[in-house]
Amino acid sequence: MNDDDVLFVEEDDEPEQGELGYWKVLIVDDEPEVHAVTRLALNDFTLNGRALTFLSAYDGEEARRMFREHNDIAVVLLDVVMESDDAGLRVADYIRNDLENHFTRIILRTGQPGQAPEKDVIINYDINDYKSKTELTAQKLFTVIIAALRSYRDIIVIEEARAGLEKIIDASADLFSSRSLERFMQGLIQQLASILGGAKNAAYITSAIAVSKPIGTLGDLYIFAGNGEYAGKEGGRLRESLSDFEYDLCRQALQRKEVVYAEEHLVAYCKSNVNRGSLLFLTGLPRPVNEMDIRLVRKFSENVQIAFDNLLNTREVHDTQNEIVQRLGQALDGRELDGNHVKRIVAMTETFAIEAGMDDRDLQMLLMAAPLHDVGNSYVPRAILNKSESLTDDEFHQIQMHAEFGYQVFKDSKRPIIKLAAQLARHHHERWDGQGYPDGLQGEQISIESRLMAILDTFDALFNERVYKPAWPIDQVKDAMQAAAGKQFDPSLMQIFMENIDKFVAIQQQYPGKSN
Repeated sequence: MNDDDVLFVEEDDEPEQGELGYWKVLIVDDEPEVHAVTRLALNDFTLNGRALTFLSAYDGEEARRMFREHNDIAVVLLDVVMESDDAGLRVADYIRNDLENHFTRIILRTGQPGQAPEKDVIINYDINDYKSKTELTAQKLFTVIIAALRSYRDIIVIEEARAGLEKIIDASADLFSSRSLERFMQGLIQQLASILGGAKNAAYITSAIAVSKPIGTLGDLYIFAGNGEYAGKEGGRLRESLSDFEYDLCRQALQRKEVVYAEEHLVAYCKSNVNRGSLLFLTGLPRPVNEMDIRLVRKFSENVQIAFDNLLNTREVHDTQNEIVQRLGQALDGRELDGNHVKRIVAMTETFAIEAGMDDRDLQMLLMAAPLHDVGNSYVPRAILNKSESLTDDEFHQIQMHAEFGYQVFKDSKRPIIKLAAQLARHHHERWDGQGYPDGLQGEQISIESRLMAILDTFDALFNERVYKPAWPIDQVKDAMQAAAGKQFDPSLMQIFMENIDKFVAIQQQYPGKSN
């Protein structure tokens, strides 16, 4: 068997009708016999291997409740006149405008067409068909449902493709984010699901999160990104995430290095130049796959793996740069601090920035610049930095000059991250009330990054031992920092900091300092 072959797993029995899932049809009518007749007329209906499942509502309020509880109703057969002459029209308006559901196909049925003229209804309401109950024979009902379901199916495929593209575009804006690579892959597998008509569940399966080590056995595979029932299972070991049948399909695809298809499942092997390869895994296919589908999947899987390998290389370069910056920050920090100071600052910065609502791009720049905020200390004599007794006015002035020294190191760079590092170095001792140094900035004249760093730098200094003071207990730290809100610190940022104080204490405990 060569690489162009597709493995179709042998099955003992033909799939039962509707095995690939159901189309949900809601019947809304105040006459119970209408529900019974509709179910009988459509009892043996199937489209793309999926049968119908029926929901029933007998008035407008019950219909609205059904839509709140079910977000995947494909078609609603909606009576116009129920508890009021326009009850059905109110439901249609609720579906489209209150719920903003533009996917469900709305077919109005009325026994009294004169009370809701067709022309007026079509113009004023976003419905898809309008039928008199007297004209809707079993055959016509069958035809109307076929047309409505095909329309719904195509709209869902388009929506899946749109959502997938949106994820790809969002992730492409910042591929250095710790979450963006996963989001990018989610968008790609969502695109693949839409190509196959809207598969319910999809996953990209590759080696452990430390993706640089090669895949050994199948047991080393993990879910890297997922949609549907696999969303939220990222990082889960493959053997623990799939059924025995699904796991065996993945094993076959990986060993044979090909596309494997069985019932509503499809697994595509993705050839890689850096490891044994990865898998694209889909379940809940809405229809049987054909040769065109297989060709598309094969081409898609080739390109997905190329994109993934390239993005991994890019992220590796970025992570390497980030580590270099952190180590540089440690090397240039002239104080006699423990080796965990920069690690704490970076971890706390990430937590604080996320809680403050900073977007991913600004966050990543801040994380690269944060380790360099104290670079000016390397220009202050070590004897002064490590002095345990009171400082003279001249010595205190020299310490204050570290902000200017740090700024001078970076000020001439045109690179955004280095410019931010210069800003942090100069302004992390500015105060909200304007009494800080070196520029005496006040309030929002100070950049949010510098305001944030001022809080974290002070917290770290108070919580840990210094040559001039012992480590303070957390209650004393909290009291001191709360008292400085609105004076030394931005009160809004201080409120966010105090609401998340346990997270910052946990980071201090993870990277302990002296007497911490």
